[in-house]
Amino acid sequence: MLPEVVEAMNEAAKAFVDMEELHRRAGEIIAEITGAEAAYVTSGAAAALVLAAAACMTGNNPEKMAQIPYTEGFKNEIILPLMHDNVYARNLTIPGVKLVKVGTKNGYSPEDVERAITDKTAALAFVFFTSRRGCDMEALKKMVKISKKHNIPLIVDAAAELPPIENLTGIVATGADLVAYSGGKDIRGPNDTGFIIGRKDLIEAIAAHGCPHHYVGRPMKVSKEQIVGLVVALQHYTPEAVQARRKTWERTVQYFVRELPSDGVKVERVMPNPAKHEYSAQGWPKARVTFDENRLGITAAEVNRLLRNGDPPIYAPQSGNQITLNPQCLQEGEEKIIVERLKQILQQAKNVGIEGNA
Repeated sequence: MLPEVVEAMNEAAKAFVDMEELHRRAGEIIAEITGAEAAYVTSGAAAALVLAAAACMTGNNPEKMAQIPYTEGFKNEIILPLMHDNVYARNLTIPGVKLVKVGTKNGYSPEDVERAITDKTAALAFVFFTSRRGCDMEALKKMVKISKKHNIPLIVDAAAELPPIENLTGIVATGADLVAYSGGKDIRGPNDTGFIIGRKDLIEAIAAHGCPHHYVGRPMKVSKEQIVGLVVALQHYTPEAVQARRKTWERTVQYFVRELPSDGVKVERVMPNPAKHEYSAQGWPKARVTFDENRLGITAAEVNRLLRNGDPPIYAPQSGNQITLNPQCLQEGEEKIIVERLKQILQQAKNVGIEGNA
């Protein structure tokens, strides 16, 4: 988190506030930042999906709200393309929703979605991925058309789709009714926060479900410190700030590319290619380290294990004979620790090999 975020949270901790008023004011600020009608701070993007599903079933009707999760007689079905299905989609079912999955794991058509619509349909759901075919902006716009045609709300899960920063305003601008984001990750707010933006009447219903009220959102309380921290983080999440961080990441990757290569170790800068539908929401450079395992006498998996078990532990994704070094989560100077540790591990493996051949 930014120092400004931590400082704001510390200041909030000293104050007593009206939580409903704080939620309202935070929502107004976030709505202004994102270009949405309204917004609400949640305890993570998963909680945002729970509350969104509940709001689409009950609206602002207290009698229906009190019945959740017993939704017999409600419009209680949400249509989700099967290719969008993942472990987070089950959050939509927590308030008593039945998920109706359409299409196949490889794709779906607008006709698949429309055929599934009945008088029990409470909402459509869409899991947004910036550059994955069937989950991208083009596909979202098609789903928005269906939503508007049938007057059914559309819930979008965009939890991890920042960067690019354009997604902060661009997704809701398509006409999607509710869009959920994580407040941590690239925004660098409190990691246990999220927020949901969109249609004012639905956001009001979400707020009615939430704490301090006694409905499905009551266990999903967000503290005043979290709310203030998230708002300040979003106020600092600007194109200029994102670009400055990208330059820092680029320098870090170039350091890896310059310092790590050796006999048996190849290092290259890699970036996702949206034109090839590679996942580009995490659109920053990384360093991919490839090990010649036979020459080095150690596998990438063993290198990875030693990195994790060291002090400090260093975690890097490993696949086959490669590990990937991601600059996003590094503090200044930590790239030098990584390089030093990798060189130590490889030198130790070399020494063992020499002793074994002696």
